[in-house]
Amino acid sequence: VARVARKVNDTVENKTDSLDLANCKLMTFPVGIYKAMRSVTEGIHHISLANNELKSLTGRFVTTFNQLRELNLAGNYLHRLPEEVTSLLHLRVINLSRNRFRRFPEPLAAVTTLETIDLEENEIVEVPTEKLATMASLRSLNLRANPVGPEVRLLVRPLVPFDLLLSPEEPVPKA
Repeated sequence: VARVARKVNDTVENKTDSLDLANCKLMTFPVGIYKAMRSVTEGIHHISLANNELKSLTGRFVTTFNQLRELNLAGNYLHRLPEEVTSLLHLRVINLSRNRFRRFPEPLAAVTTLETIDLEENEIVEVPTEKLATMASLRSLNLRANPVGPEVRLLVRPLVPFDLLLSPEEPVPKA
């Protein structure tokens, strides 16, 4: 708790544009932070909550930090994102690697500014290929180490204007 408070105070006092709460063993985003950071939330552009124990993210988190450009949620226990993610009109990079997503987080498809989505090491089987193809700003989608279906492997340029990163296909064992 003291470490989190210290990091929040540093951000507020120095009016930095980043909040780094990685590796703090957080199970939820502390509600007290909303009050402590009220005066600077508009200026926060980068948040890292990587390597915590978060099982979910609230709509309040997203609407409070609505100026985010980068959000790092790698290494948590997330399996879905709140619909409010669609209100992040400046978000360019989101790292959701090493979480528990079974499907592509649909709200991300509505974030028109997203350039990079990292979903490496999840449990994603389904990907909304049609929606992804309409994401004009998307430059890179990392789906490595996911059990994605074969239809995703058919997504090649010029069908999609972004780099699609997949793990190599496992060779079919000989009978």
